[in-house]
Amino acid sequence: MTDEEKKRHQEMTEIELVIGHVLRIGVITSAVVIILGLGLALVTGKTGYPAGSFPTTFSAIFQGVAAFKPFAITMLGLFLLILTPVLRVVVSIYAFAKENDRLYVWITTLVLVILVFAMWIGYLGK
Repeated sequence: MTDEEKKRHQEMTEIELVIGHVLRIGVITSAVVIILGLGLALVTGKTGYPAGSFPTTFSAIFQGVAAFKPFAITMLGLFLLILTPVLRVVVSIYAFAKENDRLYVWITTLVLVILVFAMWIGYLGK
């Protein structure tokens, strides 16, 4: 193995470690936020919203979090959980670009566009 191949292999190993850390941190952070929201709901006995309703927009979630509404905090945790694999795709694009693998950069970018488009459609459809 040449020095250049060793360096490239080491860089890819480091990028894979970063991807693993991103996933781990995202899942742990979202779990903590969800547990905080559920714990607050158990302690207060209230959700912060009328029966059968909950925040569904980004602004409603962030306003609810600012007001310490348990359901809004739980929804923020779920949003973070959904965002975690999207962030992993973004890091993968960087990894493939670092490898100079243009085909996989394009494929992964297409996957990211599809994910964002699907989330946008879901957001509009509520």
